This record gives sequence, C-alpha cells and structure tokens, in this order.
Amino acid sequence: MADIVLQCVSAPIEGEKNDFPDPHDRARTEAAPETPTPEPFPPPPGNGLRLTVDEIAQPAYMLNYSFELVWFNTAAQKAIFGGIETLPATSDQRRVFRLLADRDSSEELMRFHVGLVKTRLSASQFEILCQGLAATSATRLQQYYSESSTETPRQMLHVPIVLPDQSKNGQLVEHTVYASFFREGIFVAAVSEGSDSISLMDFMARRDEMIRSLLKRRLPVLTHLAVLVADLQSSVRICSELPPEEYFELINEIWAAMGPIFRRYHGTYAKHVGDGMVYYFFPQPDSNYLSNALYCAQEVRREMQKISKAWQIRKNWHNELYLNTGITEGQEWLGTFQASTSFELVVLGDTINQAARISDFARHGAVWVTKSLVGKLAREDRAKLRYGVRRHNREGRDTFVPSSFSTVSSLAEGDSVKAAKHSDIATLPITEIVDIAETV
Repeated sequence: MADIVLQCVSAPIEGEKNDFPDPHDRARTEAAPETPTPEPFPPPPGNGLRLTVDEIAQPAYMLNYSFELVWFNTAAQKAIFGGIETLPATSDQRRVFRLLADRDSSEELMRFHVGLVKTRLSASQFEILCQGLAATSATRLQQYYSESSTETPRQMLHVPIVLPDQSKNGQLVEHTVYASFFREGIFVAAVSEGSDSISLMDFMARRDEMIRSLLKRRLPVLTHLAVLVADLQSSVRICSELPPEEYFELINEIWAAMGPIFRRYHGTYAKHVGDGMVYYFFPQPDSNYLSNALYCAQEVRREMQKISKAWQIRKNWHNELYLNTGITEGQEWLGTFQASTSFELVVLGDTINQAARISDFARHGAVWVTKSLVGKLAREDRAKLRYGVRRHNREGRDTFVPSSFSTVSSLAEGDSVKAAKHSDIATLPITEIVDIAETV
C-alpha cells in the first residue's frame, strides 16, 4: 500500500508557500509550500460509505507550520502523546517537540518529526522550536536535525515506526506513519499492519472536506499576535459619488491588490463588516510577526497610492483614496465560530478593538501603532523605523518629533468631537510610522 501511495502523491511541490489562517502558520514568503490538490484515490471498497474525521480509528493528528499540535484523536493521544488529556492552553506549550520530549517518546518518533521540520525550516529556525526544552533534549534534537537528510518536499511522506497498538493492549507494533502536507498544516496518521489504510487514504484525498472537519475541531489557543485594521477613508462619500458598479469595482480592486501583500507577510484574514480589512499576524518560526505587520502596512500604503492615482486619472477627480491603518499587539484567545456550512476564525479580547479604534483615529493613509508594539521589537528592527508624532509649536506650525509617542487624548487635544469619539482609547500611547528603512 505504501508503494501505491508514494506513486500517487510523491510529485515535487511547486508554487506558493503556506497561506493558512492559523495562529502560527504561521498564516503563513510562507513556511509551507502551496500544495496542489492530489489526484483522487480509488473509492473505498464495500458499500460506498466514506470515512469521516470522527471515525478514524488509527492515531491521527494535525500540526501547523510552527509545528504546534492543533488537533489529535483518542488513538494519537494514547499511542503518540503518552496519554495527554487535553491540549495545553498556550501556543508555546503546544509545540510538538515539547509534548514528545515531556513524554520521553521514542527516538524514531522524534527523528520522524525532526525530518518534517527539515523539509521546511533552517537549522537556526529549528533552534527556535527547541526553546523551552531541557538542555539535553534540545541538544539531542539538534543532533537529529544535523543527521537527517533533506528530502524534496512532497505531498506525502511515509516511514515505518514502531508504536503501541491500543487494539492489542498497548503491544508494540510496526506502523506506517503518513504525513500529508496541505496549505493549512501537516496531517499525520499511523496505520498498523493489517489495518484498513485505503479508507484513510481516501479521506486524506478529500482535501477540502478533511481540512474543514479538522479546523472546526481545533480547540481555542492563547497566542501572541498583532492585529492590523485598515479602513477606507470617506467611504460613504466615495460610495455616493460613484455608480454602484464602479464602487464595487473599486473595493474589489483594493482587495485583489492587497491580498498578495498580506499573504507575503503571513497575514491571516479576519472578518470585517464594511469595506475595510482586518488581518492577524501570528508568531512565525522564520520571521518576526510584529515586523511582518509593519512591513505589510507600509506596502499596503504604497499600493493604495498607486490605486488612488489610477482612479484620479480614470475619473478625472481630485479625490485621494486612503486606507487608514491601526496596528497593535497582545495575547488573546484564538478560536472558531461555526455555522452549518462554514467556520470563522475569531480573536477574543481588546487587541482587535484597539486596532480598530486606532484605524478610525488615523487620517490621510497614516499608519499608527501602539507603544507596546514598538517596544517589543528587537533593537535592530526598531532602528529601521522612522516614527514619531507631530506637535504644534509656539508659532502654530506642526513639528515632527521623531522617536516619540503620545496618548490619543493629547493628539486629539483641541478637537472635542474627536476626543469624545475616541475616549475609550484616550490613555493609549501611540505613534505614527512614517517609513521603514528596508523591507524583509
């Protein structure tokens, strides 16, 4: 069976990398390659009933591209993760190497997961994944990394591994462990000798159905993130000035132009009412999520300037089109809201509300960020920023004060309407990002 699977799905992967809406996909140039939809496997024999995620009897689980566990079934709980009762609350604690090392997993199981990492991450990036482990475990894993070969990325890998079989009272039995790579993460399943593998392969081939099923079952996770909210300035007036078909054309053009930029910087789409946009940026193994949000905002601003000029020429008007951007960071719970036919990633907490309020405060395409975000950047990253606030001098002229912050109430001083409108973030210190020296 393994040879059949290998022939079906071992073609090299080409195209874009991972664009998964996940806390560490790390959604997320991206850590995992874009995977073309595999050719369908032959239908399972019998009465035509198809396996579902709840019916998988073999150990099965899913990792994101930060190699954190996002879902596992009961069989994997016992055979792979040493009887873990539930997923830890925080993303750092869900790293697969921490879970395996804490349970003294077998060497071949550890080497298997290290091999998965080596197809995606460099040695320095892998070292980040080992942070928080005991020194002996981290050293051992890094040794496995140096000893493992770098395989050409494929849609599926498979290796033999001896694991306890719960159907045989925990007796050690040889399994074939399959790792299937998708944009959204890595699905892993272990099939023991003599078990039905055809139904499982059929399930793994039904990509969209499989991914939807797994993501609906993922548990909430407490994760660090940056939130970017960008709104079209004067959208009501612009809507009133354009015919309906042209207004929709404009909004769709903006979304089409910005989408690739957000993907490039690992932005994860979040639902937003109206014509603005909300994106989450989660920690990545190969880049800084805070810097990703800032660089992304800078490129979005430049792209919006091009769109504005094009529409000025087209309509022969003097309107300037601006996306006003607010960015902040925090640690919040990420989960899903589920409908009968879809699911939506949702972040709970004040972070997204603050970003939205800062975006509403911004004007003329400005990018405003919180002091907490700037303060958490590495010194070398912060040195690339040109940021500050504009103050009125004694002569009544604006003076730019670099590398400084101000509370929203101070910035709105003298404008009672604006001050009242943003009273909920009045004491929040923010700064304007004017430019960034270089892109990532």
